[in-house]
Amino acid sequence: MGMKLRSCSVAGQFYPRDPHHLEQLVAGYLGTGDEPGGAAGGVRGIVAPHAGYPYSGAVAGRAFASLGQDFAGTFVLVGPSHRGYLTCASAIPGETPVGIVDADAAFVGELGITVDEFSHQGEHSLEVQMPFIKYRFPRARIAPVMMGDQGPRQAADLAARIVKAQERTGREIRIVASSDFSHYVPEEVAKKDDLYAIGALGTLDTAEFYRRVAERGVSACGYGPIATLCLAARAQGATRGELLVYRTSGDMTGDHEQVVGYAAIAVV
Repeated sequence: MGMKLRSCSVAGQFYPRDPHHLEQLVAGYLGTGDEPGGAAGGVRGIVAPHAGYPYSGAVAGRAFASLGQDFAGTFVLVGPSHRGYLTCASAIPGETPVGIVDADAAFVGELGITVDEFSHQGEHSLEVQMPFIKYRFPRARIAPVMMGDQGPRQAADLAARIVKAQERTGREIRIVASSDFSHYVPEEVAKKDDLYAIGALGTLDTAEFYRRVAERGVSACGYGPIATLCLAARAQGATRGELLVYRTSGDMTGDHEQVVGYAAIAVV
C-alpha cells in the first residue's frame, strides 16, 4: 500500500491547521515581498528556520520573500532528520492546510538517492516550509531530501547530485536549506556563536563554516543542508550568502537564558 500523499504531521502544533488562519499568518510573515537584500532574480537558495511559526515564522517569511513572487520551478528542500533516519528523498505530493504541493518525481529520480516515504512522514524540518511555498509559489513543485549524515563529504555528494539532476532535467531550481541555529543557550552566546558561523557563509566557504561550527560547538541542526545549499549554488554561479535577519526565540518568549537562534540567509 503506497502512500499517494504525504499528510501534514505537525499542523496544529508548529503552524495552524485552519487554512484561513494559516494564510493570514503566512501573508503577514512574507510582508510585501519588497524586502531589502537578495535581489529576487539572483537568489539561488535560502536558509530558513523550521521552528513553530510563532517563534520563527517571521524569519522564514523574510527568507522566502527574498525569492520574489513568480517562481514556478522546483524547490529542492534539504532538511535534517530529527529522528536519525538515513539520507532519503520523497517523491509524493505534500499536503498542507492551504493546498497540495506537487512533487517533482522526475527530479527526485535523477538525484539517485533512496526514496523512503515512511521516514519523511513525521519530519517537521521540511513540512513547515511547505505552506510558504504553496501560498507564495502556487505553481512550484518540491523535491524534498532529508539528510542523515551531515558531514562535509555527504554535503558535497548531495550538492553534486542536485547540480547533476538540474542539468539532466533542465529544471529551474531554488534550494531551501532548513535549519535552526543554536539550541537552548543564553541569548548572548547564541548571537555571538551563530553570527560567527554565519560569517563564513558570506563567501560560501563551507570548509570554514564547518570549522567554525565545530570550534564553537554551535548546535545548528541543519549545518549539512546549509553546506549543501552553498556548494550547489556555488557550482551554479552564486558567490555570496547574505544574512537578511537573525533573531532568537527570546524575542518572542522573553526568556533570554535558554534560546534558539533563527536566521534568514539568501544565497546570491
